[in-house]
Amino acid sequence: MSFSKIAVVLFLFICGLSLAQNTNKNVISANAKWSEKAAVTILNKYPKAWQIDGTEKPKWDYKMSLTLSAFEKLYQKTKDKKYFDYIKEYADELIDSNGNILKYDIKEYNIDYVNPGKLLFNLYDETKDNRYLTVIKQLKTQIESQPRTASGGFWHKQIYPNQMWIDGLYMAEPFYAQYTVKYEHGKSLNDIAKQFELVHDHILDKKTGLPYQAWDESKEIGWADKETGTSPTIWSRGIGWYMMALVETLDYFPKNHSKQKELVGYFNEIAKNAVAVQSPTGLWYQVADKPELAGNFLESSGSGMIIYALAKGADKGYLNASYKKTAQKSFDAFIKEFVKTNENNEITISNVSSNVGLGGKPFRDGTNEYYVKSKTKDNSSPALAAFLLSAVQLNK
Repeated sequence: MSFSKIAVVLFLFICGLSLAQNTNKNVISANAKWSEKAAVTILNKYPKAWQIDGTEKPKWDYKMSLTLSAFEKLYQKTKDKKYFDYIKEYADELIDSNGNILKYDIKEYNIDYVNPGKLLFNLYDETKDNRYLTVIKQLKTQIESQPRTASGGFWHKQIYPNQMWIDGLYMAEPFYAQYTVKYEHGKSLNDIAKQFELVHDHILDKKTGLPYQAWDESKEIGWADKETGTSPTIWSRGIGWYMMALVETLDYFPKNHSKQKELVGYFNEIAKNAVAVQSPTGLWYQVADKPELAGNFLESSGSGMIIYALAKGADKGYLNASYKKTAQKSFDAFIKEFVKTNENNEITISNVSSNVGLGGKPFRDGTNEYYVKSKTKDNSSPALAAFLLSAVQLNK
């Protein structure tokens, strides 16, 4: 065969391979809703949900469950089975035939591990696969034995003694609330409210009413304020975690429960205080209460979470209807500031704060400077998930 013929064959092979790869991708039209553009972007970038954020091996992780809980809401709205299948495939790859979670160790008492359990309630209801119920009960067992601070708050992890972290509310309480209402006639609702009360009383800044990332009740860890025990920085994603925890936990609190009005009150407080530190654009800074801080930047994941919580809170009647308009304006600002669309109508969301934490080795001191120096990423899961949640809630 001549060189020219070989070149033609090779060209046709490459074109065919490229076409095959493209046909495996989900196609989305330019006129599709933002929620579907976000979902298809995720499906195409991560064909298996455990791959989210470039994860190399299947992992039971909150990043996946945060994203898949948004898929669940999109599935409930659209009834498009590909969204349900994406969730189910993740669960089936992480749960074995006996109902054991891959590489899960209860002794770590990592409160993040509770979060993916939220996905299993609907999966069990739709499939009646007992593996899902087995895992739901296993995660409830973790909650029952989770170490607590002296005042009754869940430790964030076994390796973080006496510490409550603001994201821990989102990781545990919506699952805990759904479980106790579904299987225990709500007997643990007071304990759930207790977690929010501790955060309200100890993690919220007295001046701004906004949450710090964490609180060490013992005040022994290096990042803790010696008087209050709080970490030093008010992080916009921390505000988002707190607001999402409230609005999603309230889904399961009956209106006649003695603590329901208290939680709604907390939600109104944080909504008012979050809007008070909005930038003129309608978005939120990485260090939320210090827009003038050198190096501070508008951050997409926290902004998206707050937008979603405001919209859902208004829709549910917890917040004044005016917050829905605030959410809509901020959503439009979010698109203008952070979102770009490629030729396939897939999206890129910019300025996502990398994961930041406290303590550990090397030691993370949690200062304002530490947060503003955290590298930003594109399309990291907290921003994609928050954008998808807010787009579904606003019917965008």
